[in-house]
Amino acid sequence: MIGPSSSHTGAVVRIGRTARGLFGEQAEKVIITFYNSFSRTYEGHGSDRAILAGLLDMAPDDERIRDSHQHAKDAGLEYHFKVVFNASSLHPNAIRIEQFKGERKQNVLGISRGGGLISIKEIDGFTCSFSAQVPTIIFTAKDVHGSIAFITDIIAHEDCNIATMTVDRSGKYDMAKLVLELDSEVRPLTLEYLRSLDWIENVTYLKPTT
Repeated sequence: MIGPSSSHTGAVVRIGRTARGLFGEQAEKVIITFYNSFSRTYEGHGSDRAILAGLLDMAPDDERIRDSHQHAKDAGLEYHFKVVFNASSLHPNAIRIEQFKGERKQNVLGISRGGGLISIKEIDGFTCSFSAQVPTIIFTAKDVHGSIAFITDIIAHEDCNIATMTVDRSGKYDMAKLVLELDSEVRPLTLEYLRSLDWIENVTYLKPTT
């Protein structure tokens, strides 16, 4: 990785790269908020360069990280940094990434757990918890009866084991977010089938980030 810190630099690249994967493309504009410890150290530890690098889909060992401010400008990515010094409800090393492109927008909260490890804790207001270290599927779907059982049965027919599952919903029979971390990859055909179902609004498949 490009240093100086595994938690404040390396992990931050991974948070940015995961957020880009969730958005599905490069945004036109991003607003990045550093909380607590990050708010005090983000410039000295290179977290500002790291998060931009991740949003540009660079890996933690990419030499271009050092010049990511310029690379972001060259790519047409408008970026703004904000700080919140005392957010007692959040992890000491938390980052919020708001991405915008045309009418699309997305809000992701990630944390650095130390040693380069991360966890994504929130997507568009839905609570979740995944590491981006294994294949991960994120479903946005209507909260219909039997939906989770149906999806997990499809995954089981792939001979794929579910390592972790988190579910959150905006209300009963409203929209829900289901996140599955898997022990192996899923075929594109299976993902396309799941995307074709009328009660599933979106399916995002993330391969492990390095």
